[in-house]
Amino acid sequence: MRLDKLIEERLATSRKEMKRLFQQGKVLVDQQIERNPSRNVDSRLHEIKVAGVLLQTRDVYYLLNKPAGVVTANKDHQHATVIDLLQPEDRQATLYAVGRLDRDTEGLVLLTTNGQLGYELLHPNKKVPKRYDVIVNGPVTAEDVAAFAQGIVFHGGVVCQPAKLTIEMTSGRRSFVHLEIAEGKFHQVKKMFLARGKKVIALKRVAIGPLELGDLLSGEYRNLTQFELESLANYFR
Repeated sequence: MRLDKLIEERLATSRKEMKRLFQQGKVLVDQQIERNPSRNVDSRLHEIKVAGVLLQTRDVYYLLNKPAGVVTANKDHQHATVIDLLQPEDRQATLYAVGRLDRDTEGLVLLTTNGQLGYELLHPNKKVPKRYDVIVNGPVTAEDVAAFAQGIVFHGGVVCQPAKLTIEMTSGRRSFVHLEIAEGKFHQVKKMFLARGKKVIALKRVAIGPLELGDLLSGEYRNLTQFELESLANYFR
């Protein structure tokens, strides 16, 4: 949560009063004077004191296993959404999906009210790795692995960043592979394989940065653990 928004909500300060608090060095994060009003904080990671008052944040973080057929949106008039998978008491208008997935793609989606964290995780300069399990038609070869490592070029000349492709199983009819990328172009994974003459049959995201899907069942979700939240600490800016 943005520090200035937290102060405004918890202490009911005016903008002028808040500015004075920062100028007077009365805003402390982890016992250090904080001058940046837009600093992203969470009381489970940081000690936040303003004029001697200890403040608590209320952001939520849900790790969800999105099934195929569900859209990554808060509302949709035709299809079920990731928000529909939550219990009524967990649905909030301010929930933000970190890393959208196509309707026919399944796997890990992070839902949070901390939009600033989502922005950091998705920013191209951060190069946060995203890992996928992929089934494609036809064989995947060592030449494909080398092409992904060099950087796939889409039809039209768009060049992707180097990606790590690992072959789990391949045959004449289909292949099961693991893919790790550090960017998020529109329909990127499908287009990467299409550029190599292959079609994605099934696609599942299994990790975003340090967050892993693990054995979470399709359609289920859970709160991030304290360990998982701490693993994201470097993205709180």
